Parts: sequence; C-alpha cells; structure tokens
Amino acid sequence: MKKYLSELIGTFVLVFMGCGTAMLVGCDAASGGGYILTALAFGLSVVAMAYCVGNISGGHFNAAVTLAMLMRNKVSAKDAVFYWIFQIIGAFIASGLLVAIFNLGQVTDMTGGLGSNGLAGVNGSMAAGILVEIILTFIFLMVIQGVTSEKFQHGSFAGLIIGLTLAFVHILGIGLTGTSVNPSRSIAPAVVAALTGNAEPMNSLLVFIIGPLVGAFLAALIYPALEKK
Repeated sequence: MKKYLSELIGTFVLVFMGCGTAMLVGCDAASGGGYILTALAFGLSVVAMAYCVGNISGGHFNAAVTLAMLMRNKVSAKDAVFYWIFQIIGAFIASGLLVAIFNLGQVTDMTGGLGSNGLAGVNGSMAAGILVEIILTFIFLMVIQGVTSEKFQHGSFAGLIIGLTLAFVHILGIGLTGTSVNPSRSIAPAVVAALTGNAEPMNSLLVFIIGPLVGAFLAALIYPALEKK
C-alpha cells in the first residue's frame, strides 16, 4: 500500500503543479513564456517526487512508464494494475482541487479545460496527435530506461535527468498536443473538465491514452535490444 500511495501522491503533485501552472499562465505561442513555465512545472514535479517517494514505488507517476516497467519485468502485474489505479486517483484529486481553488478564487483558467490535452495545435488531426505522443513518449521512456539501467549506473542523478527530459519533451509537445506522454495525467483533467461543462477534451482523450502507451511499448522493446552486448 505504501508503494501505491506513493504513486498517488506523485501523480497528484504532477497534475496539480503541471496542469495548475498551465491553467494559471496559459500557453501563449506568441510569447513562449507559458510554454517554458508549464514545461518546467511538469519536469520539476517529477524531480521533486522522484527524490521524495521514488525510492518507495520506483517513481512512475505515469501509466506509460508503468507499462514499460511491466514489460521489462521490473514491476509485477498486480503492482502495475494498482499503480494505474492509484495514479488516476491522484490525478482526479488534483483536478478536483484545482477546480475548487480556481472557482473559489474566481481565477480564470487560461486553458479553458483544466490543462487537459487537445489537438488544436495539429488542427484537429488525430493521426498527427498520436504520432506526436508516440514519439515524445518513446524519447522519454528511452531516457528513463537509460538512466535507471543496472548496466550503466547514473546514481543519484537519475531523478534530475528524468525530470529535465520531461520538461524537454514538453517544450515541443505543448504547442502541438499539450503534451501528455502520460495517460494518468490526461484522463482526470479531461473527465473533470467534462463534468464542469467543457466536454471538448473528452473528444480526443483516446489519442492521449493510445499514443503514450504505444510509445512506451516501443521503447520497452527497443532499449533492451540496444543495451545487450
């Protein structure tokens, strides 16, 4: 249960800080300031939680990461299922609290949908959105496997590298899909946005479930092959 609660807390912080920052500052393509702040919020959330609860659960906070670790036999099937459940619960708690804070404080949500992902940046193309998510998740999972490899030790720097890589993929991805690379992060904001009156994010939610899972699947196949002598 400690592992599952660690995943809940980590995913909660990721969604609360990442989506919350996007809601507060927006992602204005003209200035780029919102891009950088949001990218850093997601990346630094992972850095913080990796060093906080990462040693307890492995620090996934992401259904795609859990899938890759399951494929690599680094987490059991039972734990993987409960990781997914508790990650999504954490994301829902974060989304609910963001709604409460922004409503009580009468703060404008600059994203209009709780920082949920969308396809506006690719002109509504589901195919383009899926490709973006596959590629970005693939990059992210290749780095995760590299820095956590038992063969190539990166020691205490792993959490920092992973967090910075998440910020890195957000810099490109925010303008295209809002950057998911994480179904656990995407499901809750889309559902809560729909419950509060904006059903649009639900129309493309499958993109942000399928794309990251396919990207993680490919990375979990390819990295071990590269790592072998």
